[in-house]
Amino acid sequence: MIAKPLRWRYVLIFALALLAFTTVLVPLMIQTESELRIHVKQQGLLLPDGFYVYQRLDERGIHIKSITPEGDGLVIRLDSPRQQLLARDALQTILPTGYTIALSESQAPSLWVPEFARTPLNFG
Repeated sequence: MIAKPLRWRYVLIFALALLAFTTVLVPLMIQTESELRIHVKQQGLLLPDGFYVYQRLDERGIHIKSITPEGDGLVIRLDSPRQQLLARDALQTILPTGYTIALSESQAPSLWVPEFARTPLNFG
């Protein structure tokens, strides 16, 4: 009779450890990237050149992961939310009026997913 209560304790300890492990692991797998999106709001303006934007932000010490044209705008991916805010403030002074600079976040791809995608499946 003493063995049954001990078994439940082990099951409870295992379940709590699994819950703690999951609580720590899931946020690491689902990360977000800090982004800025630049769109033209005034007719007759063109999107700024990505290289020009990169140079101006780099001069101010803002580290950029990437600048990508997407649809009718530019998407700038940055290292952190702090860098995102600094870049937004800098772009508001760099670019003339007529542009929308919006804060955005997207899900960053997990590092372990490409490992599975790269590994070929060998059947038979």
